[in-house]
Amino acid sequence: MKTARDFMLEIPVLTYHDGITKARQILRDDRFREIYVTGVKKDLLGYIDITDALRVTATKSNVTVEGFVKEAAIAGPDTSIENVVKSMREFSMDSAVIVDPCRHILGGVLLSDLFPVIISRNELSGRVCTCMSTKIATADPNDTLQQVYAKIVESGFTSFPVIRKQRLVGLISRRDLIRSGGVRSALAQNSTKTVGEMMTKEVISIHGGALLSEAARLMVENDVSRLPVVEGDSMVGIVDRHDILAGLA
Repeated sequence: MKTARDFMLEIPVLTYHDGITKARQILRDDRFREIYVTGVKKDLLGYIDITDALRVTATKSNVTVEGFVKEAAIAGPDTSIENVVKSMREFSMDSAVIVDPCRHILGGVLLSDLFPVIISRNELSGRVCTCMSTKIATADPNDTLQQVYAKIVESGFTSFPVIRKQRLVGLISRRDLIRSGGVRSALAQNSTKTVGEMMTKEVISIHGGALLSEAARLMVENDVSRLPVVEGDSMVGIVDRHDILAGLA
């Protein structure tokens, strides 16, 4: 049986007295949504997420990460991946930190890495319409990259369906900005570019009546974390990995 040890990787770690601007820099240009924080004895205190880090905009802020730390999903190296994912779901996180008995950080695991294995060996029941969210944050093709960045900060989401005249025409994500050379460079160097120029136009979507197992398969095959749910030409919801895992038998 695979355990957390099999998927463990090096993760960014901050100390409690590091500045929030340092956290913001990491979260702008890296794939991680969460950074773990250690205390005086290098023991785990918790984590800070992308939303809190990006909301602090002062370039020379002396605010430290200590005031933003929240309780994290944790596991030992020999914890089963099912239990690791259960902990991630409990804390609504996309990663979990792996610690030793003294709470010293050994590494971390990402939901994106565990998800394909979990769904391949567990039965999923239900349909997309029963688990999807109908509260959808969207972008317009004419939005600027700065506006998309503001949406990321405000909502905590890292990708947005792009809607034109009530029709789904693309998807813009933090990943798109990172691929363009980093969020900071995208905002600075491509400030005149719009969502319509940067978005992914071939969007993988799904029907509300589809089985959750089909949604999971599409996520894995296309390496995406969210799927727009459509009815005809209209978008009616969105489903993500956490929604899919709610259907585990």
